[in-house]
Amino acid sequence: MKRIYSIIVPILGFCLARVHAQDTVRLELTEAIRLGKERSVQAKAAESEYLSAYWAYRTYRTELLPEVVLSGTVPYYSKSFNTRQNEDGSWNYVENNYNRIDAGISVTQNIPWTGGKITVGSSFERLRQYGDGDYTHYRSIPGTITLEQPLFGFNRIKWLQRIEPVKYREASRKRISDREEVTLTVIQYYFDLLAGQTNLDISVQNLDNAERLYGITEAQHRIGRQSEIDLMQMKQTLLNAQSALTDAQISLEARMFQLRSFLGIDESVVLQAVVPSFIAERIPTLRYREVVELALQNNPFTQNIQKRMLEASRNVSQAKADRWNVNLFASFGLSGTADAFYRAYSSHNRRNDQVISVGVSIPILDWGKRKGRVLVAGADKEVTESRIEKEKMDFSQNVFLRVQYFNNQPRQLQLARERADLAQKRYDTSVEAFVQGKIDILNLNDARSSKDAALLNYIEQMHWLWSYYYQIRSLTLYDFIGGRPLTAEYDPG
Repeated sequence: MKRIYSIIVPILGFCLARVHAQDTVRLELTEAIRLGKERSVQAKAAESEYLSAYWAYRTYRTELLPEVVLSGTVPYYSKSFNTRQNEDGSWNYVENNYNRIDAGISVTQNIPWTGGKITVGSSFERLRQYGDGDYTHYRSIPGTITLEQPLFGFNRIKWLQRIEPVKYREASRKRISDREEVTLTVIQYYFDLLAGQTNLDISVQNLDNAERLYGITEAQHRIGRQSEIDLMQMKQTLLNAQSALTDAQISLEARMFQLRSFLGIDESVVLQAVVPSFIAERIPTLRYREVVELALQNNPFTQNIQKRMLEASRNVSQAKADRWNVNLFASFGLSGTADAFYRAYSSHNRRNDQVISVGVSIPILDWGKRKGRVLVAGADKEVTESRIEKEKMDFSQNVFLRVQYFNNQPRQLQLARERADLAQKRYDTSVEAFVQGKIDILNLNDARSSKDAALLNYIEQMHWLWSYYYQIRSLTLYDFIGGRPLTAEYDPG
């Protein structure tokens, strides 16, 4: 027994020193999940991605609202010499010294149905001329109405109305899905730590048993009941147990660091994972049809498909519209000029201003360039449709497998628990049988290895049960135990 103390005491002393120097926190899985969703870099990245999509959607919404613009020059002053040709053909320079003040306000509204825009505006201008015969003139434009309308062209606003709401719904659902992905990462790290703790406990117990059994074997060897080979095998087992304990301690430190870092917990804290309980009575048996319907209804994958199909159709529409360009510009307004501000707005001085133009750009010979763009856009749309069909099949298959794995996992966990209990009993019996000389060291080591593997397998099966459940939550955005959809309220401000 002195040998075991020579090994364990320094290690335990090291651990106790860390415990006294650091705070020990008993961390349950549900609390780890909460901290992961609040503090982890992965969760913050998901929030940032959603925030970007949110403001992109808000920006799109402004495209549908009127834009009010105030413009002006207050003031503009110029003093220069300009060339002027006289009646006899000679040239000279004349001074031009003046200042100008102008201001205007306009309201522009996009027209979603046609893709054009209409602008209503009003402005005025004051011109002050200096020098000989100085004067002041005013010009007013009480109101103008301007229409800019592409004819047979690409309607950008219409496609924005179709695509942007779908993109925002995808981002909103992806945010919830990403939070479930954070949970899956927490579960992975948490059970890694729990397995590390279990492995350390196993290593300490194995070293204790190996030290005790080595002492017994050594005593039996002296009286001739154990051979030299058995003694050397037991010594080898003891050395292996010492090495395994050191490895288990290092592995536990690494796994604890990984979980602490992900959860944003200070390095001075020692985490103690707790075996989580998954109440068997609350574990539902899932039906594939119900799960896949919820997945297709809630998962951002569905919105992503719709978005990509709309974008492919938009590209085809834009390629067709770009084959020619016809634009209508029409403006109607009133204007007036006078040497006094109020007279510039007088009805006696008002004049009508109208501008109507139709711009036409039709390629006569482009060697099939625009037609080729239409064909390329159509081919890209067909490729997108084919890929989407494949992705839909893969998605449904993924849902099916996750449902099968989850429904099977409670039974797997129960069997793992029974195997762990049986392996522990076998090992305890084997130890007693070895002491009595009924079995050799090989059988004892086999019983020990089976016991260790069975206990770690139980932890692993519990990990998979939690993991499969949250994978299905991530796919469906639905809590099957609570019986409610998953939500995540968020107000960017």
